[in-house]
Parts: sequence; C-alpha cells; structure tokens
Amino acid sequence: MDKLNVDIAQIRDIIKLVKDTGINEIEITQGEMSVRVRRDSAPVLGVHAPAEMVTAIAAPAAAAAPAAAAKPEVVEGHVITSPMVGTLYMSPSPESQPFVKKGDKVKKGQTVCIIEAMKTMNQIEADKDGTVQEVLVDNAQPVEFGEPLFRIA
Repeated sequence: MDKLNVDIAQIRDIIKLVKDTGINEIEITQGEMSVRVRRDSAPVLGVHAPAEMVTAIAAPAAAAAPAAAAKPEVVEGHVITSPMVGTLYMSPSPESQPFVKKGDKVKKGQTVCIIEAMKTMNQIEADKDGTVQEVLVDNAQPVEFGEPLFRIA
C-alpha cells in the first residue's frame, strides 16, 4: 500500500487556526486521511489514518503538545479567564471609562471587558457576582485562551 503524503505544516496551520479564532473544533478530510483539532481545556489533536501513518503523525503532534498545554499562573480567588485569543480592551472606546476597575462590584452577566478577535469585538461578562479584587491584564494587551483577566472575591 502506498504511504499517504502528510503535510505537517498544514496540520500546524489548522492547530493555529483553532487557537487564534477561539473555535472549539474543526475536522478536515482529504482522501483516506482525516484530521480533527478540538479545544477542551487544552487543544487535542485527533488523526484518523491507516495504521502505518499514525506513527508518522504522532511524533510531531506530541512535540507540539507541551507548548499548547502550558498552564497560566495560578491566582487565588475566583478568576475570570479569557475565552479566546485576541486583544483585550478595558473600555468600549479610547475616550470611555473602563467597564470595571479594582474595587468595583460586578453582577453575573455584566460586561467586564472586550476582546477583539478577527476584527470582531466580543463582550466578556462576569460569570459570578462579586468585587473586583485585581485586574490581571493591561488595556490593549494581547491575551491567550484561558489567561486570567480579573480576580473576583
């Protein structure tokens, strides 16, 4: 049986696409080979191919896994984390006051910041009531998926 031609660069591009856009899962099938990238707490790469191809694909995928599984710094209290990769903005416009600042009381569902991802402004909401104890990011800072943004007590 002929070996399938696998382009590892394309697989890395698919992983980057999932990471950069914040989508949860993508599957691409080409001929006998299927590649699925799914985001749980850490991205997981699944490859469906003939048995002889699994060995060829598994080594590069395993090498990429430690970087993807890097955990953010542990912060005490309830932490609101970034649900996506993008640029964080603390206010709706440069002239406006921030949505929240240290010491502010927040209600579940209240907008605490905006993350711009792929030219789309995404409102990030508090997931519980509390008081903002600490703002862990700066305005206009790039943020990663799962990165701590605010600590609430």
